Amino acid sequence: MKGLILSGGAGTRLRPITHTSAKQLVPIANKPILVYGIEAMVEAGITNIGIIISPETGDDIRAAVGDGSVFGAAITWIRQEEPLGLAHCVLIARDFLGDDDFVMYLGDNMLEQNLVGFVSEFESRRSAPELGSTGALVAQILLTQVDDPSSFGVAEVDAAGAVVKLVEKPENPPSDLALVGVYLFDKTIHDAVAAISPSARGELEITDAIQWLIDEGYEVAHDVLEGWWLDTGKKDPLLECNRLVLDTIERQIDGEVDEASVVEGRVRVGAGARIVNSTVRGPAVIGENTVIENSHVGAYSSISDDCVVSNSELDHSVILANSTISNVPRLVDSLIGSHVVVDSSSRVPAGIKLMLGDHSQIELEG
Repeated sequence: MKGLILSGGAGTRLRPITHTSAKQLVPIANKPILVYGIEAMVEAGITNIGIIISPETGDDIRAAVGDGSVFGAAITWIRQEEPLGLAHCVLIARDFLGDDDFVMYLGDNMLEQNLVGFVSEFESRRSAPELGSTGALVAQILLTQVDDPSSFGVAEVDAAGAVVKLVEKPENPPSDLALVGVYLFDKTIHDAVAAISPSARGELEITDAIQWLIDEGYEVAHDVLEGWWLDTGKKDPLLECNRLVLDTIERQIDGEVDEASVVEGRVRVGAGARIVNSTVRGPAVIGENTVIENSHVGAYSSISDDCVVSNSELDHSVILANSTISNVPRLVDSLIGSHVVVDSSSRVPAGIKLMLGDHSQIELEG
């Protein structure tokens, strides 16, 4: 079985961060989102992985992932010149995929559940029809229960557990089961993506391809997700995802903590980092070569490599690499990009000085 990870999206909902970085490289607990997907595939025994990239962010993603050997995988890079839909990604990956079964995974997805059970269930159903397959099982989709199914693609499932219909953002949802961005296909999906036409928005939709399979009499099975699932394409869900992942970390201090500092709970301090006259309360992650001085870092904060936090207090925030936070009395619920400087001046008369990029958002206390 092969893997196909889709990492070509522009990430417009995370601007201005994604003006200069791929959304799949934004870190969760100091690890790029994309890496979690690669590791999930390797854990499930899938080591031959194709990654779809765009002309805009592809070079950055390739530089971050390399040849995949550090993860125990072999990476094939597949360039999508234009964002023409998820099914189009399958179409252009045909040479890489061949006739093999494969998992397709959206590169900005974050799941609590691993892929091991999802993959083994598909293989069991295909090899043992008595477990619920008719013998024509060609796909399996991952679904999750949601409170507002009218905001998602929704699956209608029959009493036997087979998917009978997919509906995009229905006014009257047939179920509360929304599609998560994880799919399992055999080679029949290539017939489907070749048969469908672009949607009204000009894209080849994977939901249309799956519906084609159903209409042609093939079986599409489903699994219901265990645990949480988050689309990290916006700031608040990304911070929530960071919180959920930090809840799973173990304490590890590889950097220096001086005698005047307190590091409480499950905190990871990277090699070369220094905690000086400061308090860090976990769960939290401090990156390599980062300096925390005369500051308080509260729970659910991730500070990446080569940062400086001085004379400041922050909580529940994600700070990307090479950024400096100085003299800030209280920073909360924030996502700070790389090479950013946030400083507070005590000059009189008092005033706020800003230099912000396109699509920035800033909240000031009145």
